Amino acid sequence: MAAKPFASSADTEAKQQTLEVLADGVYALTAEGDPNVGAIEGEDFVVAFEALATPAAARDWLALLREHTDKPVRYLVLSHYHAVRVLGASAFDAEIILTHEKTHELIRERGKEDWASEFGRMPRLAKDPDSVPGLTWPTQTFADRTTIDLGGDRGELVLEYFGRGHTEGDIVAWLPRHRILFAGDLVEAEAALYTGDAFHHDWAGATLDAVAALEAEMLVGGRGAVTRGRDQVDAAIAQTRGFLTTMIREVGAVHERGGTLKEAFTAAHGALEGTYGHWPIFEHCLPFDVSRLWDEFSGIERPVIWTAERDREVWDRLQD
Repeated sequence: MAAKPFASSADTEAKQQTLEVLADGVYALTAEGDPNVGAIEGEDFVVAFEALATPAAARDWLALLREHTDKPVRYLVLSHYHAVRVLGASAFDAEIILTHEKTHELIRERGKEDWASEFGRMPRLAKDPDSVPGLTWPTQTFADRTTIDLGGDRGELVLEYFGRGHTEGDIVAWLPRHRILFAGDLVEAEAALYTGDAFHHDWAGATLDAVAALEAEMLVGGRGAVTRGRDQVDAAIAQTRGFLTTMIREVGAVHERGGTLKEAFTAAHGALEGTYGHWPIFEHCLPFDVSRLWDEFSGIERPVIWTAERDREVWDRLQD
């Protein structure tokens, strides 16, 4: 049997982007399982949520947004540090780039390595990689909760940190007035999870509990379609939690009996494939997911830094 192409290196087909107006001045751009982005209009400015992988890719998104509003981007909110979410930041010319304080630390600690890793895994997302001027650095951070007054009668945008999850520093953006939640990669809608930098037990427990407690009526996850209505929102959260708890059960059982990482991957793949295997990036993500979870069961508290070399080593070991 031929080896599977590395990560998403063979995923070269362009995805159809869809710009949706979720409410007055609230926008989401989805792309068939590619990373989602969004924007919220204030009275005289825009808050952009996520930046895409390169300035060239971000400029395409901004061109679509400019069909609806010409207000300047004052705030660029980044849910976490991963390269495909942040390296397009320079295109926005934002006054303030806002993240959780842990995200700033993670960029300092592993931003360069993550850049090389993610562009190697997902080359199609790295449109014109030479347009990236360097690492994206936040200009403002917070610990637990901060708000942006949108002005006039537009209410406020609430940024919150609910605990460790997809990374140490994931935040969500919540519009109480519309009950719309931009959840970043803490929730996916019919898309597989990347958990290579995750804290699986925290994420599957208290962190998702806090997301669910908002009782959003509409949710924009990190990938996948916008979910509308309480039933769909709850289903997306349950799908995310189910992926995590299945991995925890299968990998934990192999680890407890003294099995191998390869056996853990095989068990997790078998348990997840029927439900999640046809969803975007499943085969890409799972080797890195299982490797990180195996480390957690082995007592490694914080994720080992992914490098382009380590990516290949894990892939060759597990995803044959």
